[in-house]
Amino acid sequence: MSDSEIKVLGICGSLRRKSFNMAGLRAAGELLPAGMSMTIAEIGDIPLYNQDVFDAGMPEPAKRLRAQIAAADGVLIASPEYNFSVTPALKNAIDWASRPPDQAWQDKPIALFSCTGGPVGGARVQYDLRKILTQIWGHVLPRPEVFIGNSASKFDADGRLTDETTRKFLTDLLVGFKAWIERMRRR
Repeated sequence: MSDSEIKVLGICGSLRRKSFNMAGLRAAGELLPAGMSMTIAEIGDIPLYNQDVFDAGMPEPAKRLRAQIAAADGVLIASPEYNFSVTPALKNAIDWASRPPDQAWQDKPIALFSCTGGPVGGARVQYDLRKILTQIWGHVLPRPEVFIGNSASKFDADGRLTDETTRKFLTDLLVGFKAWIERMRRR
């Protein structure tokens, strides 16, 4: 790994063991352009955000996530849509990482995609995430937007992405994300 390699942190908004979004993140890791690498964060062990807990001392899982975000050149978020919006686990992780001092999302390049069982593909969660992340000074890649609907037909029983059109959409997103991160580095 060279110093110029772009390090991406993947965050999955679903805690399901067989999450299509986690399968999508793993597929994205295989489709990364040359010069990029990705690790996937764990958010399931982060306690619910509570100012009293924060004031008593940030829990280790929240510290770990903040450090991972800070160390990454960019963050790739894959999330399903729960009740037309962001999953509780993902919103909780975003909240912990956004607290001062040194909130982790500040000027961080971010890309989004979503996998859902329905035909819309998670458009509403992405629009809510864009609103939230922009407000805390994250720089969300404007396009391409990738909404993977009818996910069960795109992945096999082992969670491997089998749909070539979806692979192309993810590849285009990752190529655009690499350029976005490089653009942010030049600022």
